[in-house]
Amino acid sequence: MLKRSKDVDGENKDAMTPASPNAGDVGGSAGSEDTTAAGPERSNAELAAQLTAKEQELNELKDKYLRALADIENVRKRMRQQNEETVRLQRESLLRDLLPVVDNLERAVEAARSGSNRQAITEGVEMVLRSLHDLLRTHGVTAITAVGQPFDPQVHEAVDHVPSEEHPPNTVVSEFHRGYVIGERMLRPARVSVSKRDAGAANEGESRNGNG
Repeated sequence: MLKRSKDVDGENKDAMTPASPNAGDVGGSAGSEDTTAAGPERSNAELAAQLTAKEQELNELKDKYLRALADIENVRKRMRQQNEETVRLQRESLLRDLLPVVDNLERAVEAARSGSNRQAITEGVEMVLRSLHDLLRTHGVTAITAVGQPFDPQVHEAVDHVPSEEHPPNTVVSEFHRGYVIGERMLRPARVSVSKRDAGAANEGESRNGNG
């Protein structure tokens, strides 16, 4: 900045004299440099703090996840043990119920070996059979009534078809072994013989109709 100065003779002369530096400008520049330098340091510190917090949060979540997995595995083991224990108790209960039937069978065999009284043998076998039926009913098992009923593939298994004049076609006339249900579920279908139309009677009827 140029200032006009007077010489000794009082004449004004232009002289190139440097203007004194503005203190405010100097101070402002220094403050600006300090702010610029402090800005990145503060940002880095904030990022480091956030990173540390996130790592801590991640470690906590990982710990919770591992604890949850351990709890789930413990629950699975406990349920498996409970199921095995339930099956074991049910099996023991069924076998315990069968023991009286075995006792009755042993008595029937002893009576048969002695051969002294056929009626006693028959009564012993019938007693065993009643015991077995009672046991089945206790466990919810009931027999299927088959003979004389219309053939039903849901509960009957046809192993033979026989001509019959006493039963309508497609009727169960005999059973090879009885069927059973447990609750509403099929335990075993009845194996049966099913009636069919007598071919001889059918031909005779057709002949009569033709002659008529």
